[in-house]
Amino acid sequence: MKANRSEKDTDLERGFEPLRTIFALLVLLLGFAAGARAETGFGTIKATARDGQPFELVALASDVHYQIGGLIAEASIRQRFSNSSNDWVEVEYLLPLPDGAAVHDMTLRVGERVIVGEIREKEQARAEYVEAAASGKRAALVEADRANLFRTAVANVGPGETIEVEVRWWQTIQYRDDRFTLSLPLTYTPRYASQQALSAEIPSIDDALAGYDYERLSTTHDDVHSNNAPRVEVRIDLDPGVSLSRIESSSHAITVARRGAAYSISLADGPVPADCDFVLEWTPVLGKAPASAVLTETVDGDTYAMVMMLPNSQLSRPLPRELILVIDTSGSMGGESIRQAQAALDLALASLRPNDRFNVIQFNSVTEALFDSAVPASPRDVALAREWVGRLYATGGTEMLGALRTALQGTPPPGYVRQVVFATDGAVDNAAGLYSLIDRELGQSRLFPIGIGSAPNAQFIARAATSGRGSSIVIRGPAEVGERMRELFGKLDRPALRDLSLSWPGTAEVYPERLPDLYAGEPLLVVARVSALNGTLEARAASSEAPWAASLALARAATAGGIARLWAQRKIESLEQSLERGANAAEVRNEVLGLAIAHHLVSPYTSLIAVDRTPARDPMLDLASHRIANGQPAGSLAYAATATSAPLQFLIGLVLLALAALLACGGRRRGDLAA
Repeated sequence: MKANRSEKDTDLERGFEPLRTIFALLVLLLGFAAGARAETGFGTIKATARDGQPFELVALASDVHYQIGGLIAEASIRQRFSNSSNDWVEVEYLLPLPDGAAVHDMTLRVGERVIVGEIREKEQARAEYVEAAASGKRAALVEADRANLFRTAVANVGPGETIEVEVRWWQTIQYRDDRFTLSLPLTYTPRYASQQALSAEIPSIDDALAGYDYERLSTTHDDVHSNNAPRVEVRIDLDPGVSLSRIESSSHAITVARRGAAYSISLADGPVPADCDFVLEWTPVLGKAPASAVLTETVDGDTYAMVMMLPNSQLSRPLPRELILVIDTSGSMGGESIRQAQAALDLALASLRPNDRFNVIQFNSVTEALFDSAVPASPRDVALAREWVGRLYATGGTEMLGALRTALQGTPPPGYVRQVVFATDGAVDNAAGLYSLIDRELGQSRLFPIGIGSAPNAQFIARAATSGRGSSIVIRGPAEVGERMRELFGKLDRPALRDLSLSWPGTAEVYPERLPDLYAGEPLLVVARVSALNGTLEARAASSEAPWAASLALARAATAGGIARLWAQRKIESLEQSLERGANAAEVRNEVLGLAIAHHLVSPYTSLIAVDRTPARDPMLDLASHRIANGQPAGSLAYAATATSAPLQFLIGLVLLALAALLACGGRRRGDLAA
């Protein structure tokens, strides 16, 4: 009997031997895909002509220039596309811009010719671009792709020719914790298309051009990155409006030249690889930090105002807390990012007080909690949690919905505050479902996202904090972990100002509509369209310690540019967010369309299009096309699981089909052996 069972086992093992081959093939395919991705160069790009011969296609150089005045900055990026081949070519590039950027202008330069971009309805702009490209005219298109990502396409770059595209935008400067901060994304972490959080979105270029026999615009949402990052030059003209004690960058070496009360700042090493966010910070002299500011702009008879008010920090005896720590262990967190997240959570665990409660949750394609529910912060369980966090590694997809739902479940014991600290790079493609979940299930919790990595998704980090009535920090490198976590602990230990309200003279349309809770060191910053500037703005808020109130004379306002467009951009964002709460999609589209055209802004329904009306290429000649790769974020190792799930899902599907066939065969074989 023993020998008989052994023969059956041997037969079964032989029956499943093809499975080993399939898994080996899967590994080879994944490795080949990764290698092909790495070979997609940037700078000098290797492309393949229609006759199958490789050639050098396009070189791209980028220059960013900022003009900063206090709380507002106008910026531009110039991208030069140089064709070193003998073919007419066309290029496409995903352009990351700061969260909340109001993109308003574009120019296309070819030699001495300058073509100014115009705002069009998105579908009309696409149609104009396709017609221009097909008929041999030089053209450029800028459209919103995903959150704070814009798609740039340039058609008909002639052999040996250089074309320059300049895009301009307005943005606000962050002021908190007694310092000003400018953050400029130079690349982005690939977004994971979650199967749990997908929601309706604007039709893709592919959908818009279905049936059109033109290869250039048949693009997908797959992220294209390269180890050979593009290079970018950054120059900043800074008029801070206050005396400064220091100007520094935690991300790049800089040179600073003072000219009276203003400063000129540039990169010390010249053009640098576009593989991480550029961060610049400037700190006022002690005692000179602003407590309030009012800036105004009048456009077409309407008056717009930007108001900043900084409440005094309120010291108090910290309440016991139920601290829920969440760490993203998906594939995009590979490399330095996972180590930064682990260090941040380890500091948070070490900060627990004896009367606190806590739990730790990790997520990638699945969600796993260390404990079934929050437990007292005993030395034994805290040590267990620190060891558990230290053993985590990055793999799989970014299925964030389940982790958020698990973290927000439960009610703290009486007298406790419930705080959810969420460490992630925010690499999610469509976050509408996540925001809706936070709005629905926040309860008594407060959400404190920690942005991790050299190119985190700043838009998601900031929006999650606002929806979660918490605050956020960003940790871009190992040297920042201690300082940024101390800032976060300072906010966790002090009561927030809540139930904020503003009373304006006359009427005012204010954004954000729902004023956030404010934590220590954070100002209230709003933009408004107002009917009067000759009175006093009154602000009130509640806290666990004492009510807060302040007033601000609007008549002392200074003038500044860009406020009208920033107001329109904030209103557009508010209208888009209203769709998550069930607003009528057609009504939202019409209102956004009207605002974007009136203020000349790129939006989900409008794009910038520039067309040189004189044909440059004979339409009978072929037009080669190529999508230019963005730089791989510094310190990142893994892309396949987070950049896009489609190739991986396809391969896994093949393996599962093979498994099903083998299991069916195996079942028949076992039946034969049993017989």
